[in-house]
Amino acid sequence: MKEFILLLTEVVNALHDLIGSSTKTVGLELTDKDLHLWVFGIVGLCSFLFVHFIFRMLAKYSVTSISFIYTFTLMVILVFAIEIQQKITGRGKMEFDDAVVSLWGFLLFFAGFLVLKGIGKGVRKFLKGRNVKSQ
Repeated sequence: MKEFILLLTEVVNALHDLIGSSTKTVGLELTDKDLHLWVFGIVGLCSFLFVHFIFRMLAKYSVTSISFIYTFTLMVILVFAIEIQQKITGRGKMEFDDAVVSLWGFLLFFAGFLVLKGIGKGVRKFLKGRNVKSQ
């Protein structure tokens, strides 16, 4: 886990330096805050447009899929926040495998939820069909 975070940090730092030097090359004297404003503004808007398009498509079929994506995203953030907190406080080991197992736990329980939801839909459909035939 530590190696993964260090690698991610190196990639972010390299991109930061590349963007900073590129803006200076074209004559822009942007501060670090200016770079953050532009980069996160552009990345955020592009991400929003992509997610909005996908969610509009998914909403035609299943709100559950949107809820799953949102919850899974929150779980990823929560899992990594807890792993980082363990490293900072020394109360547990920060391991990538722990993060993976945590997310597998969510996926396993969500699969169980989907099975129960499917059974419920099947029972309702069966009972609805029976009521129509008995009338």
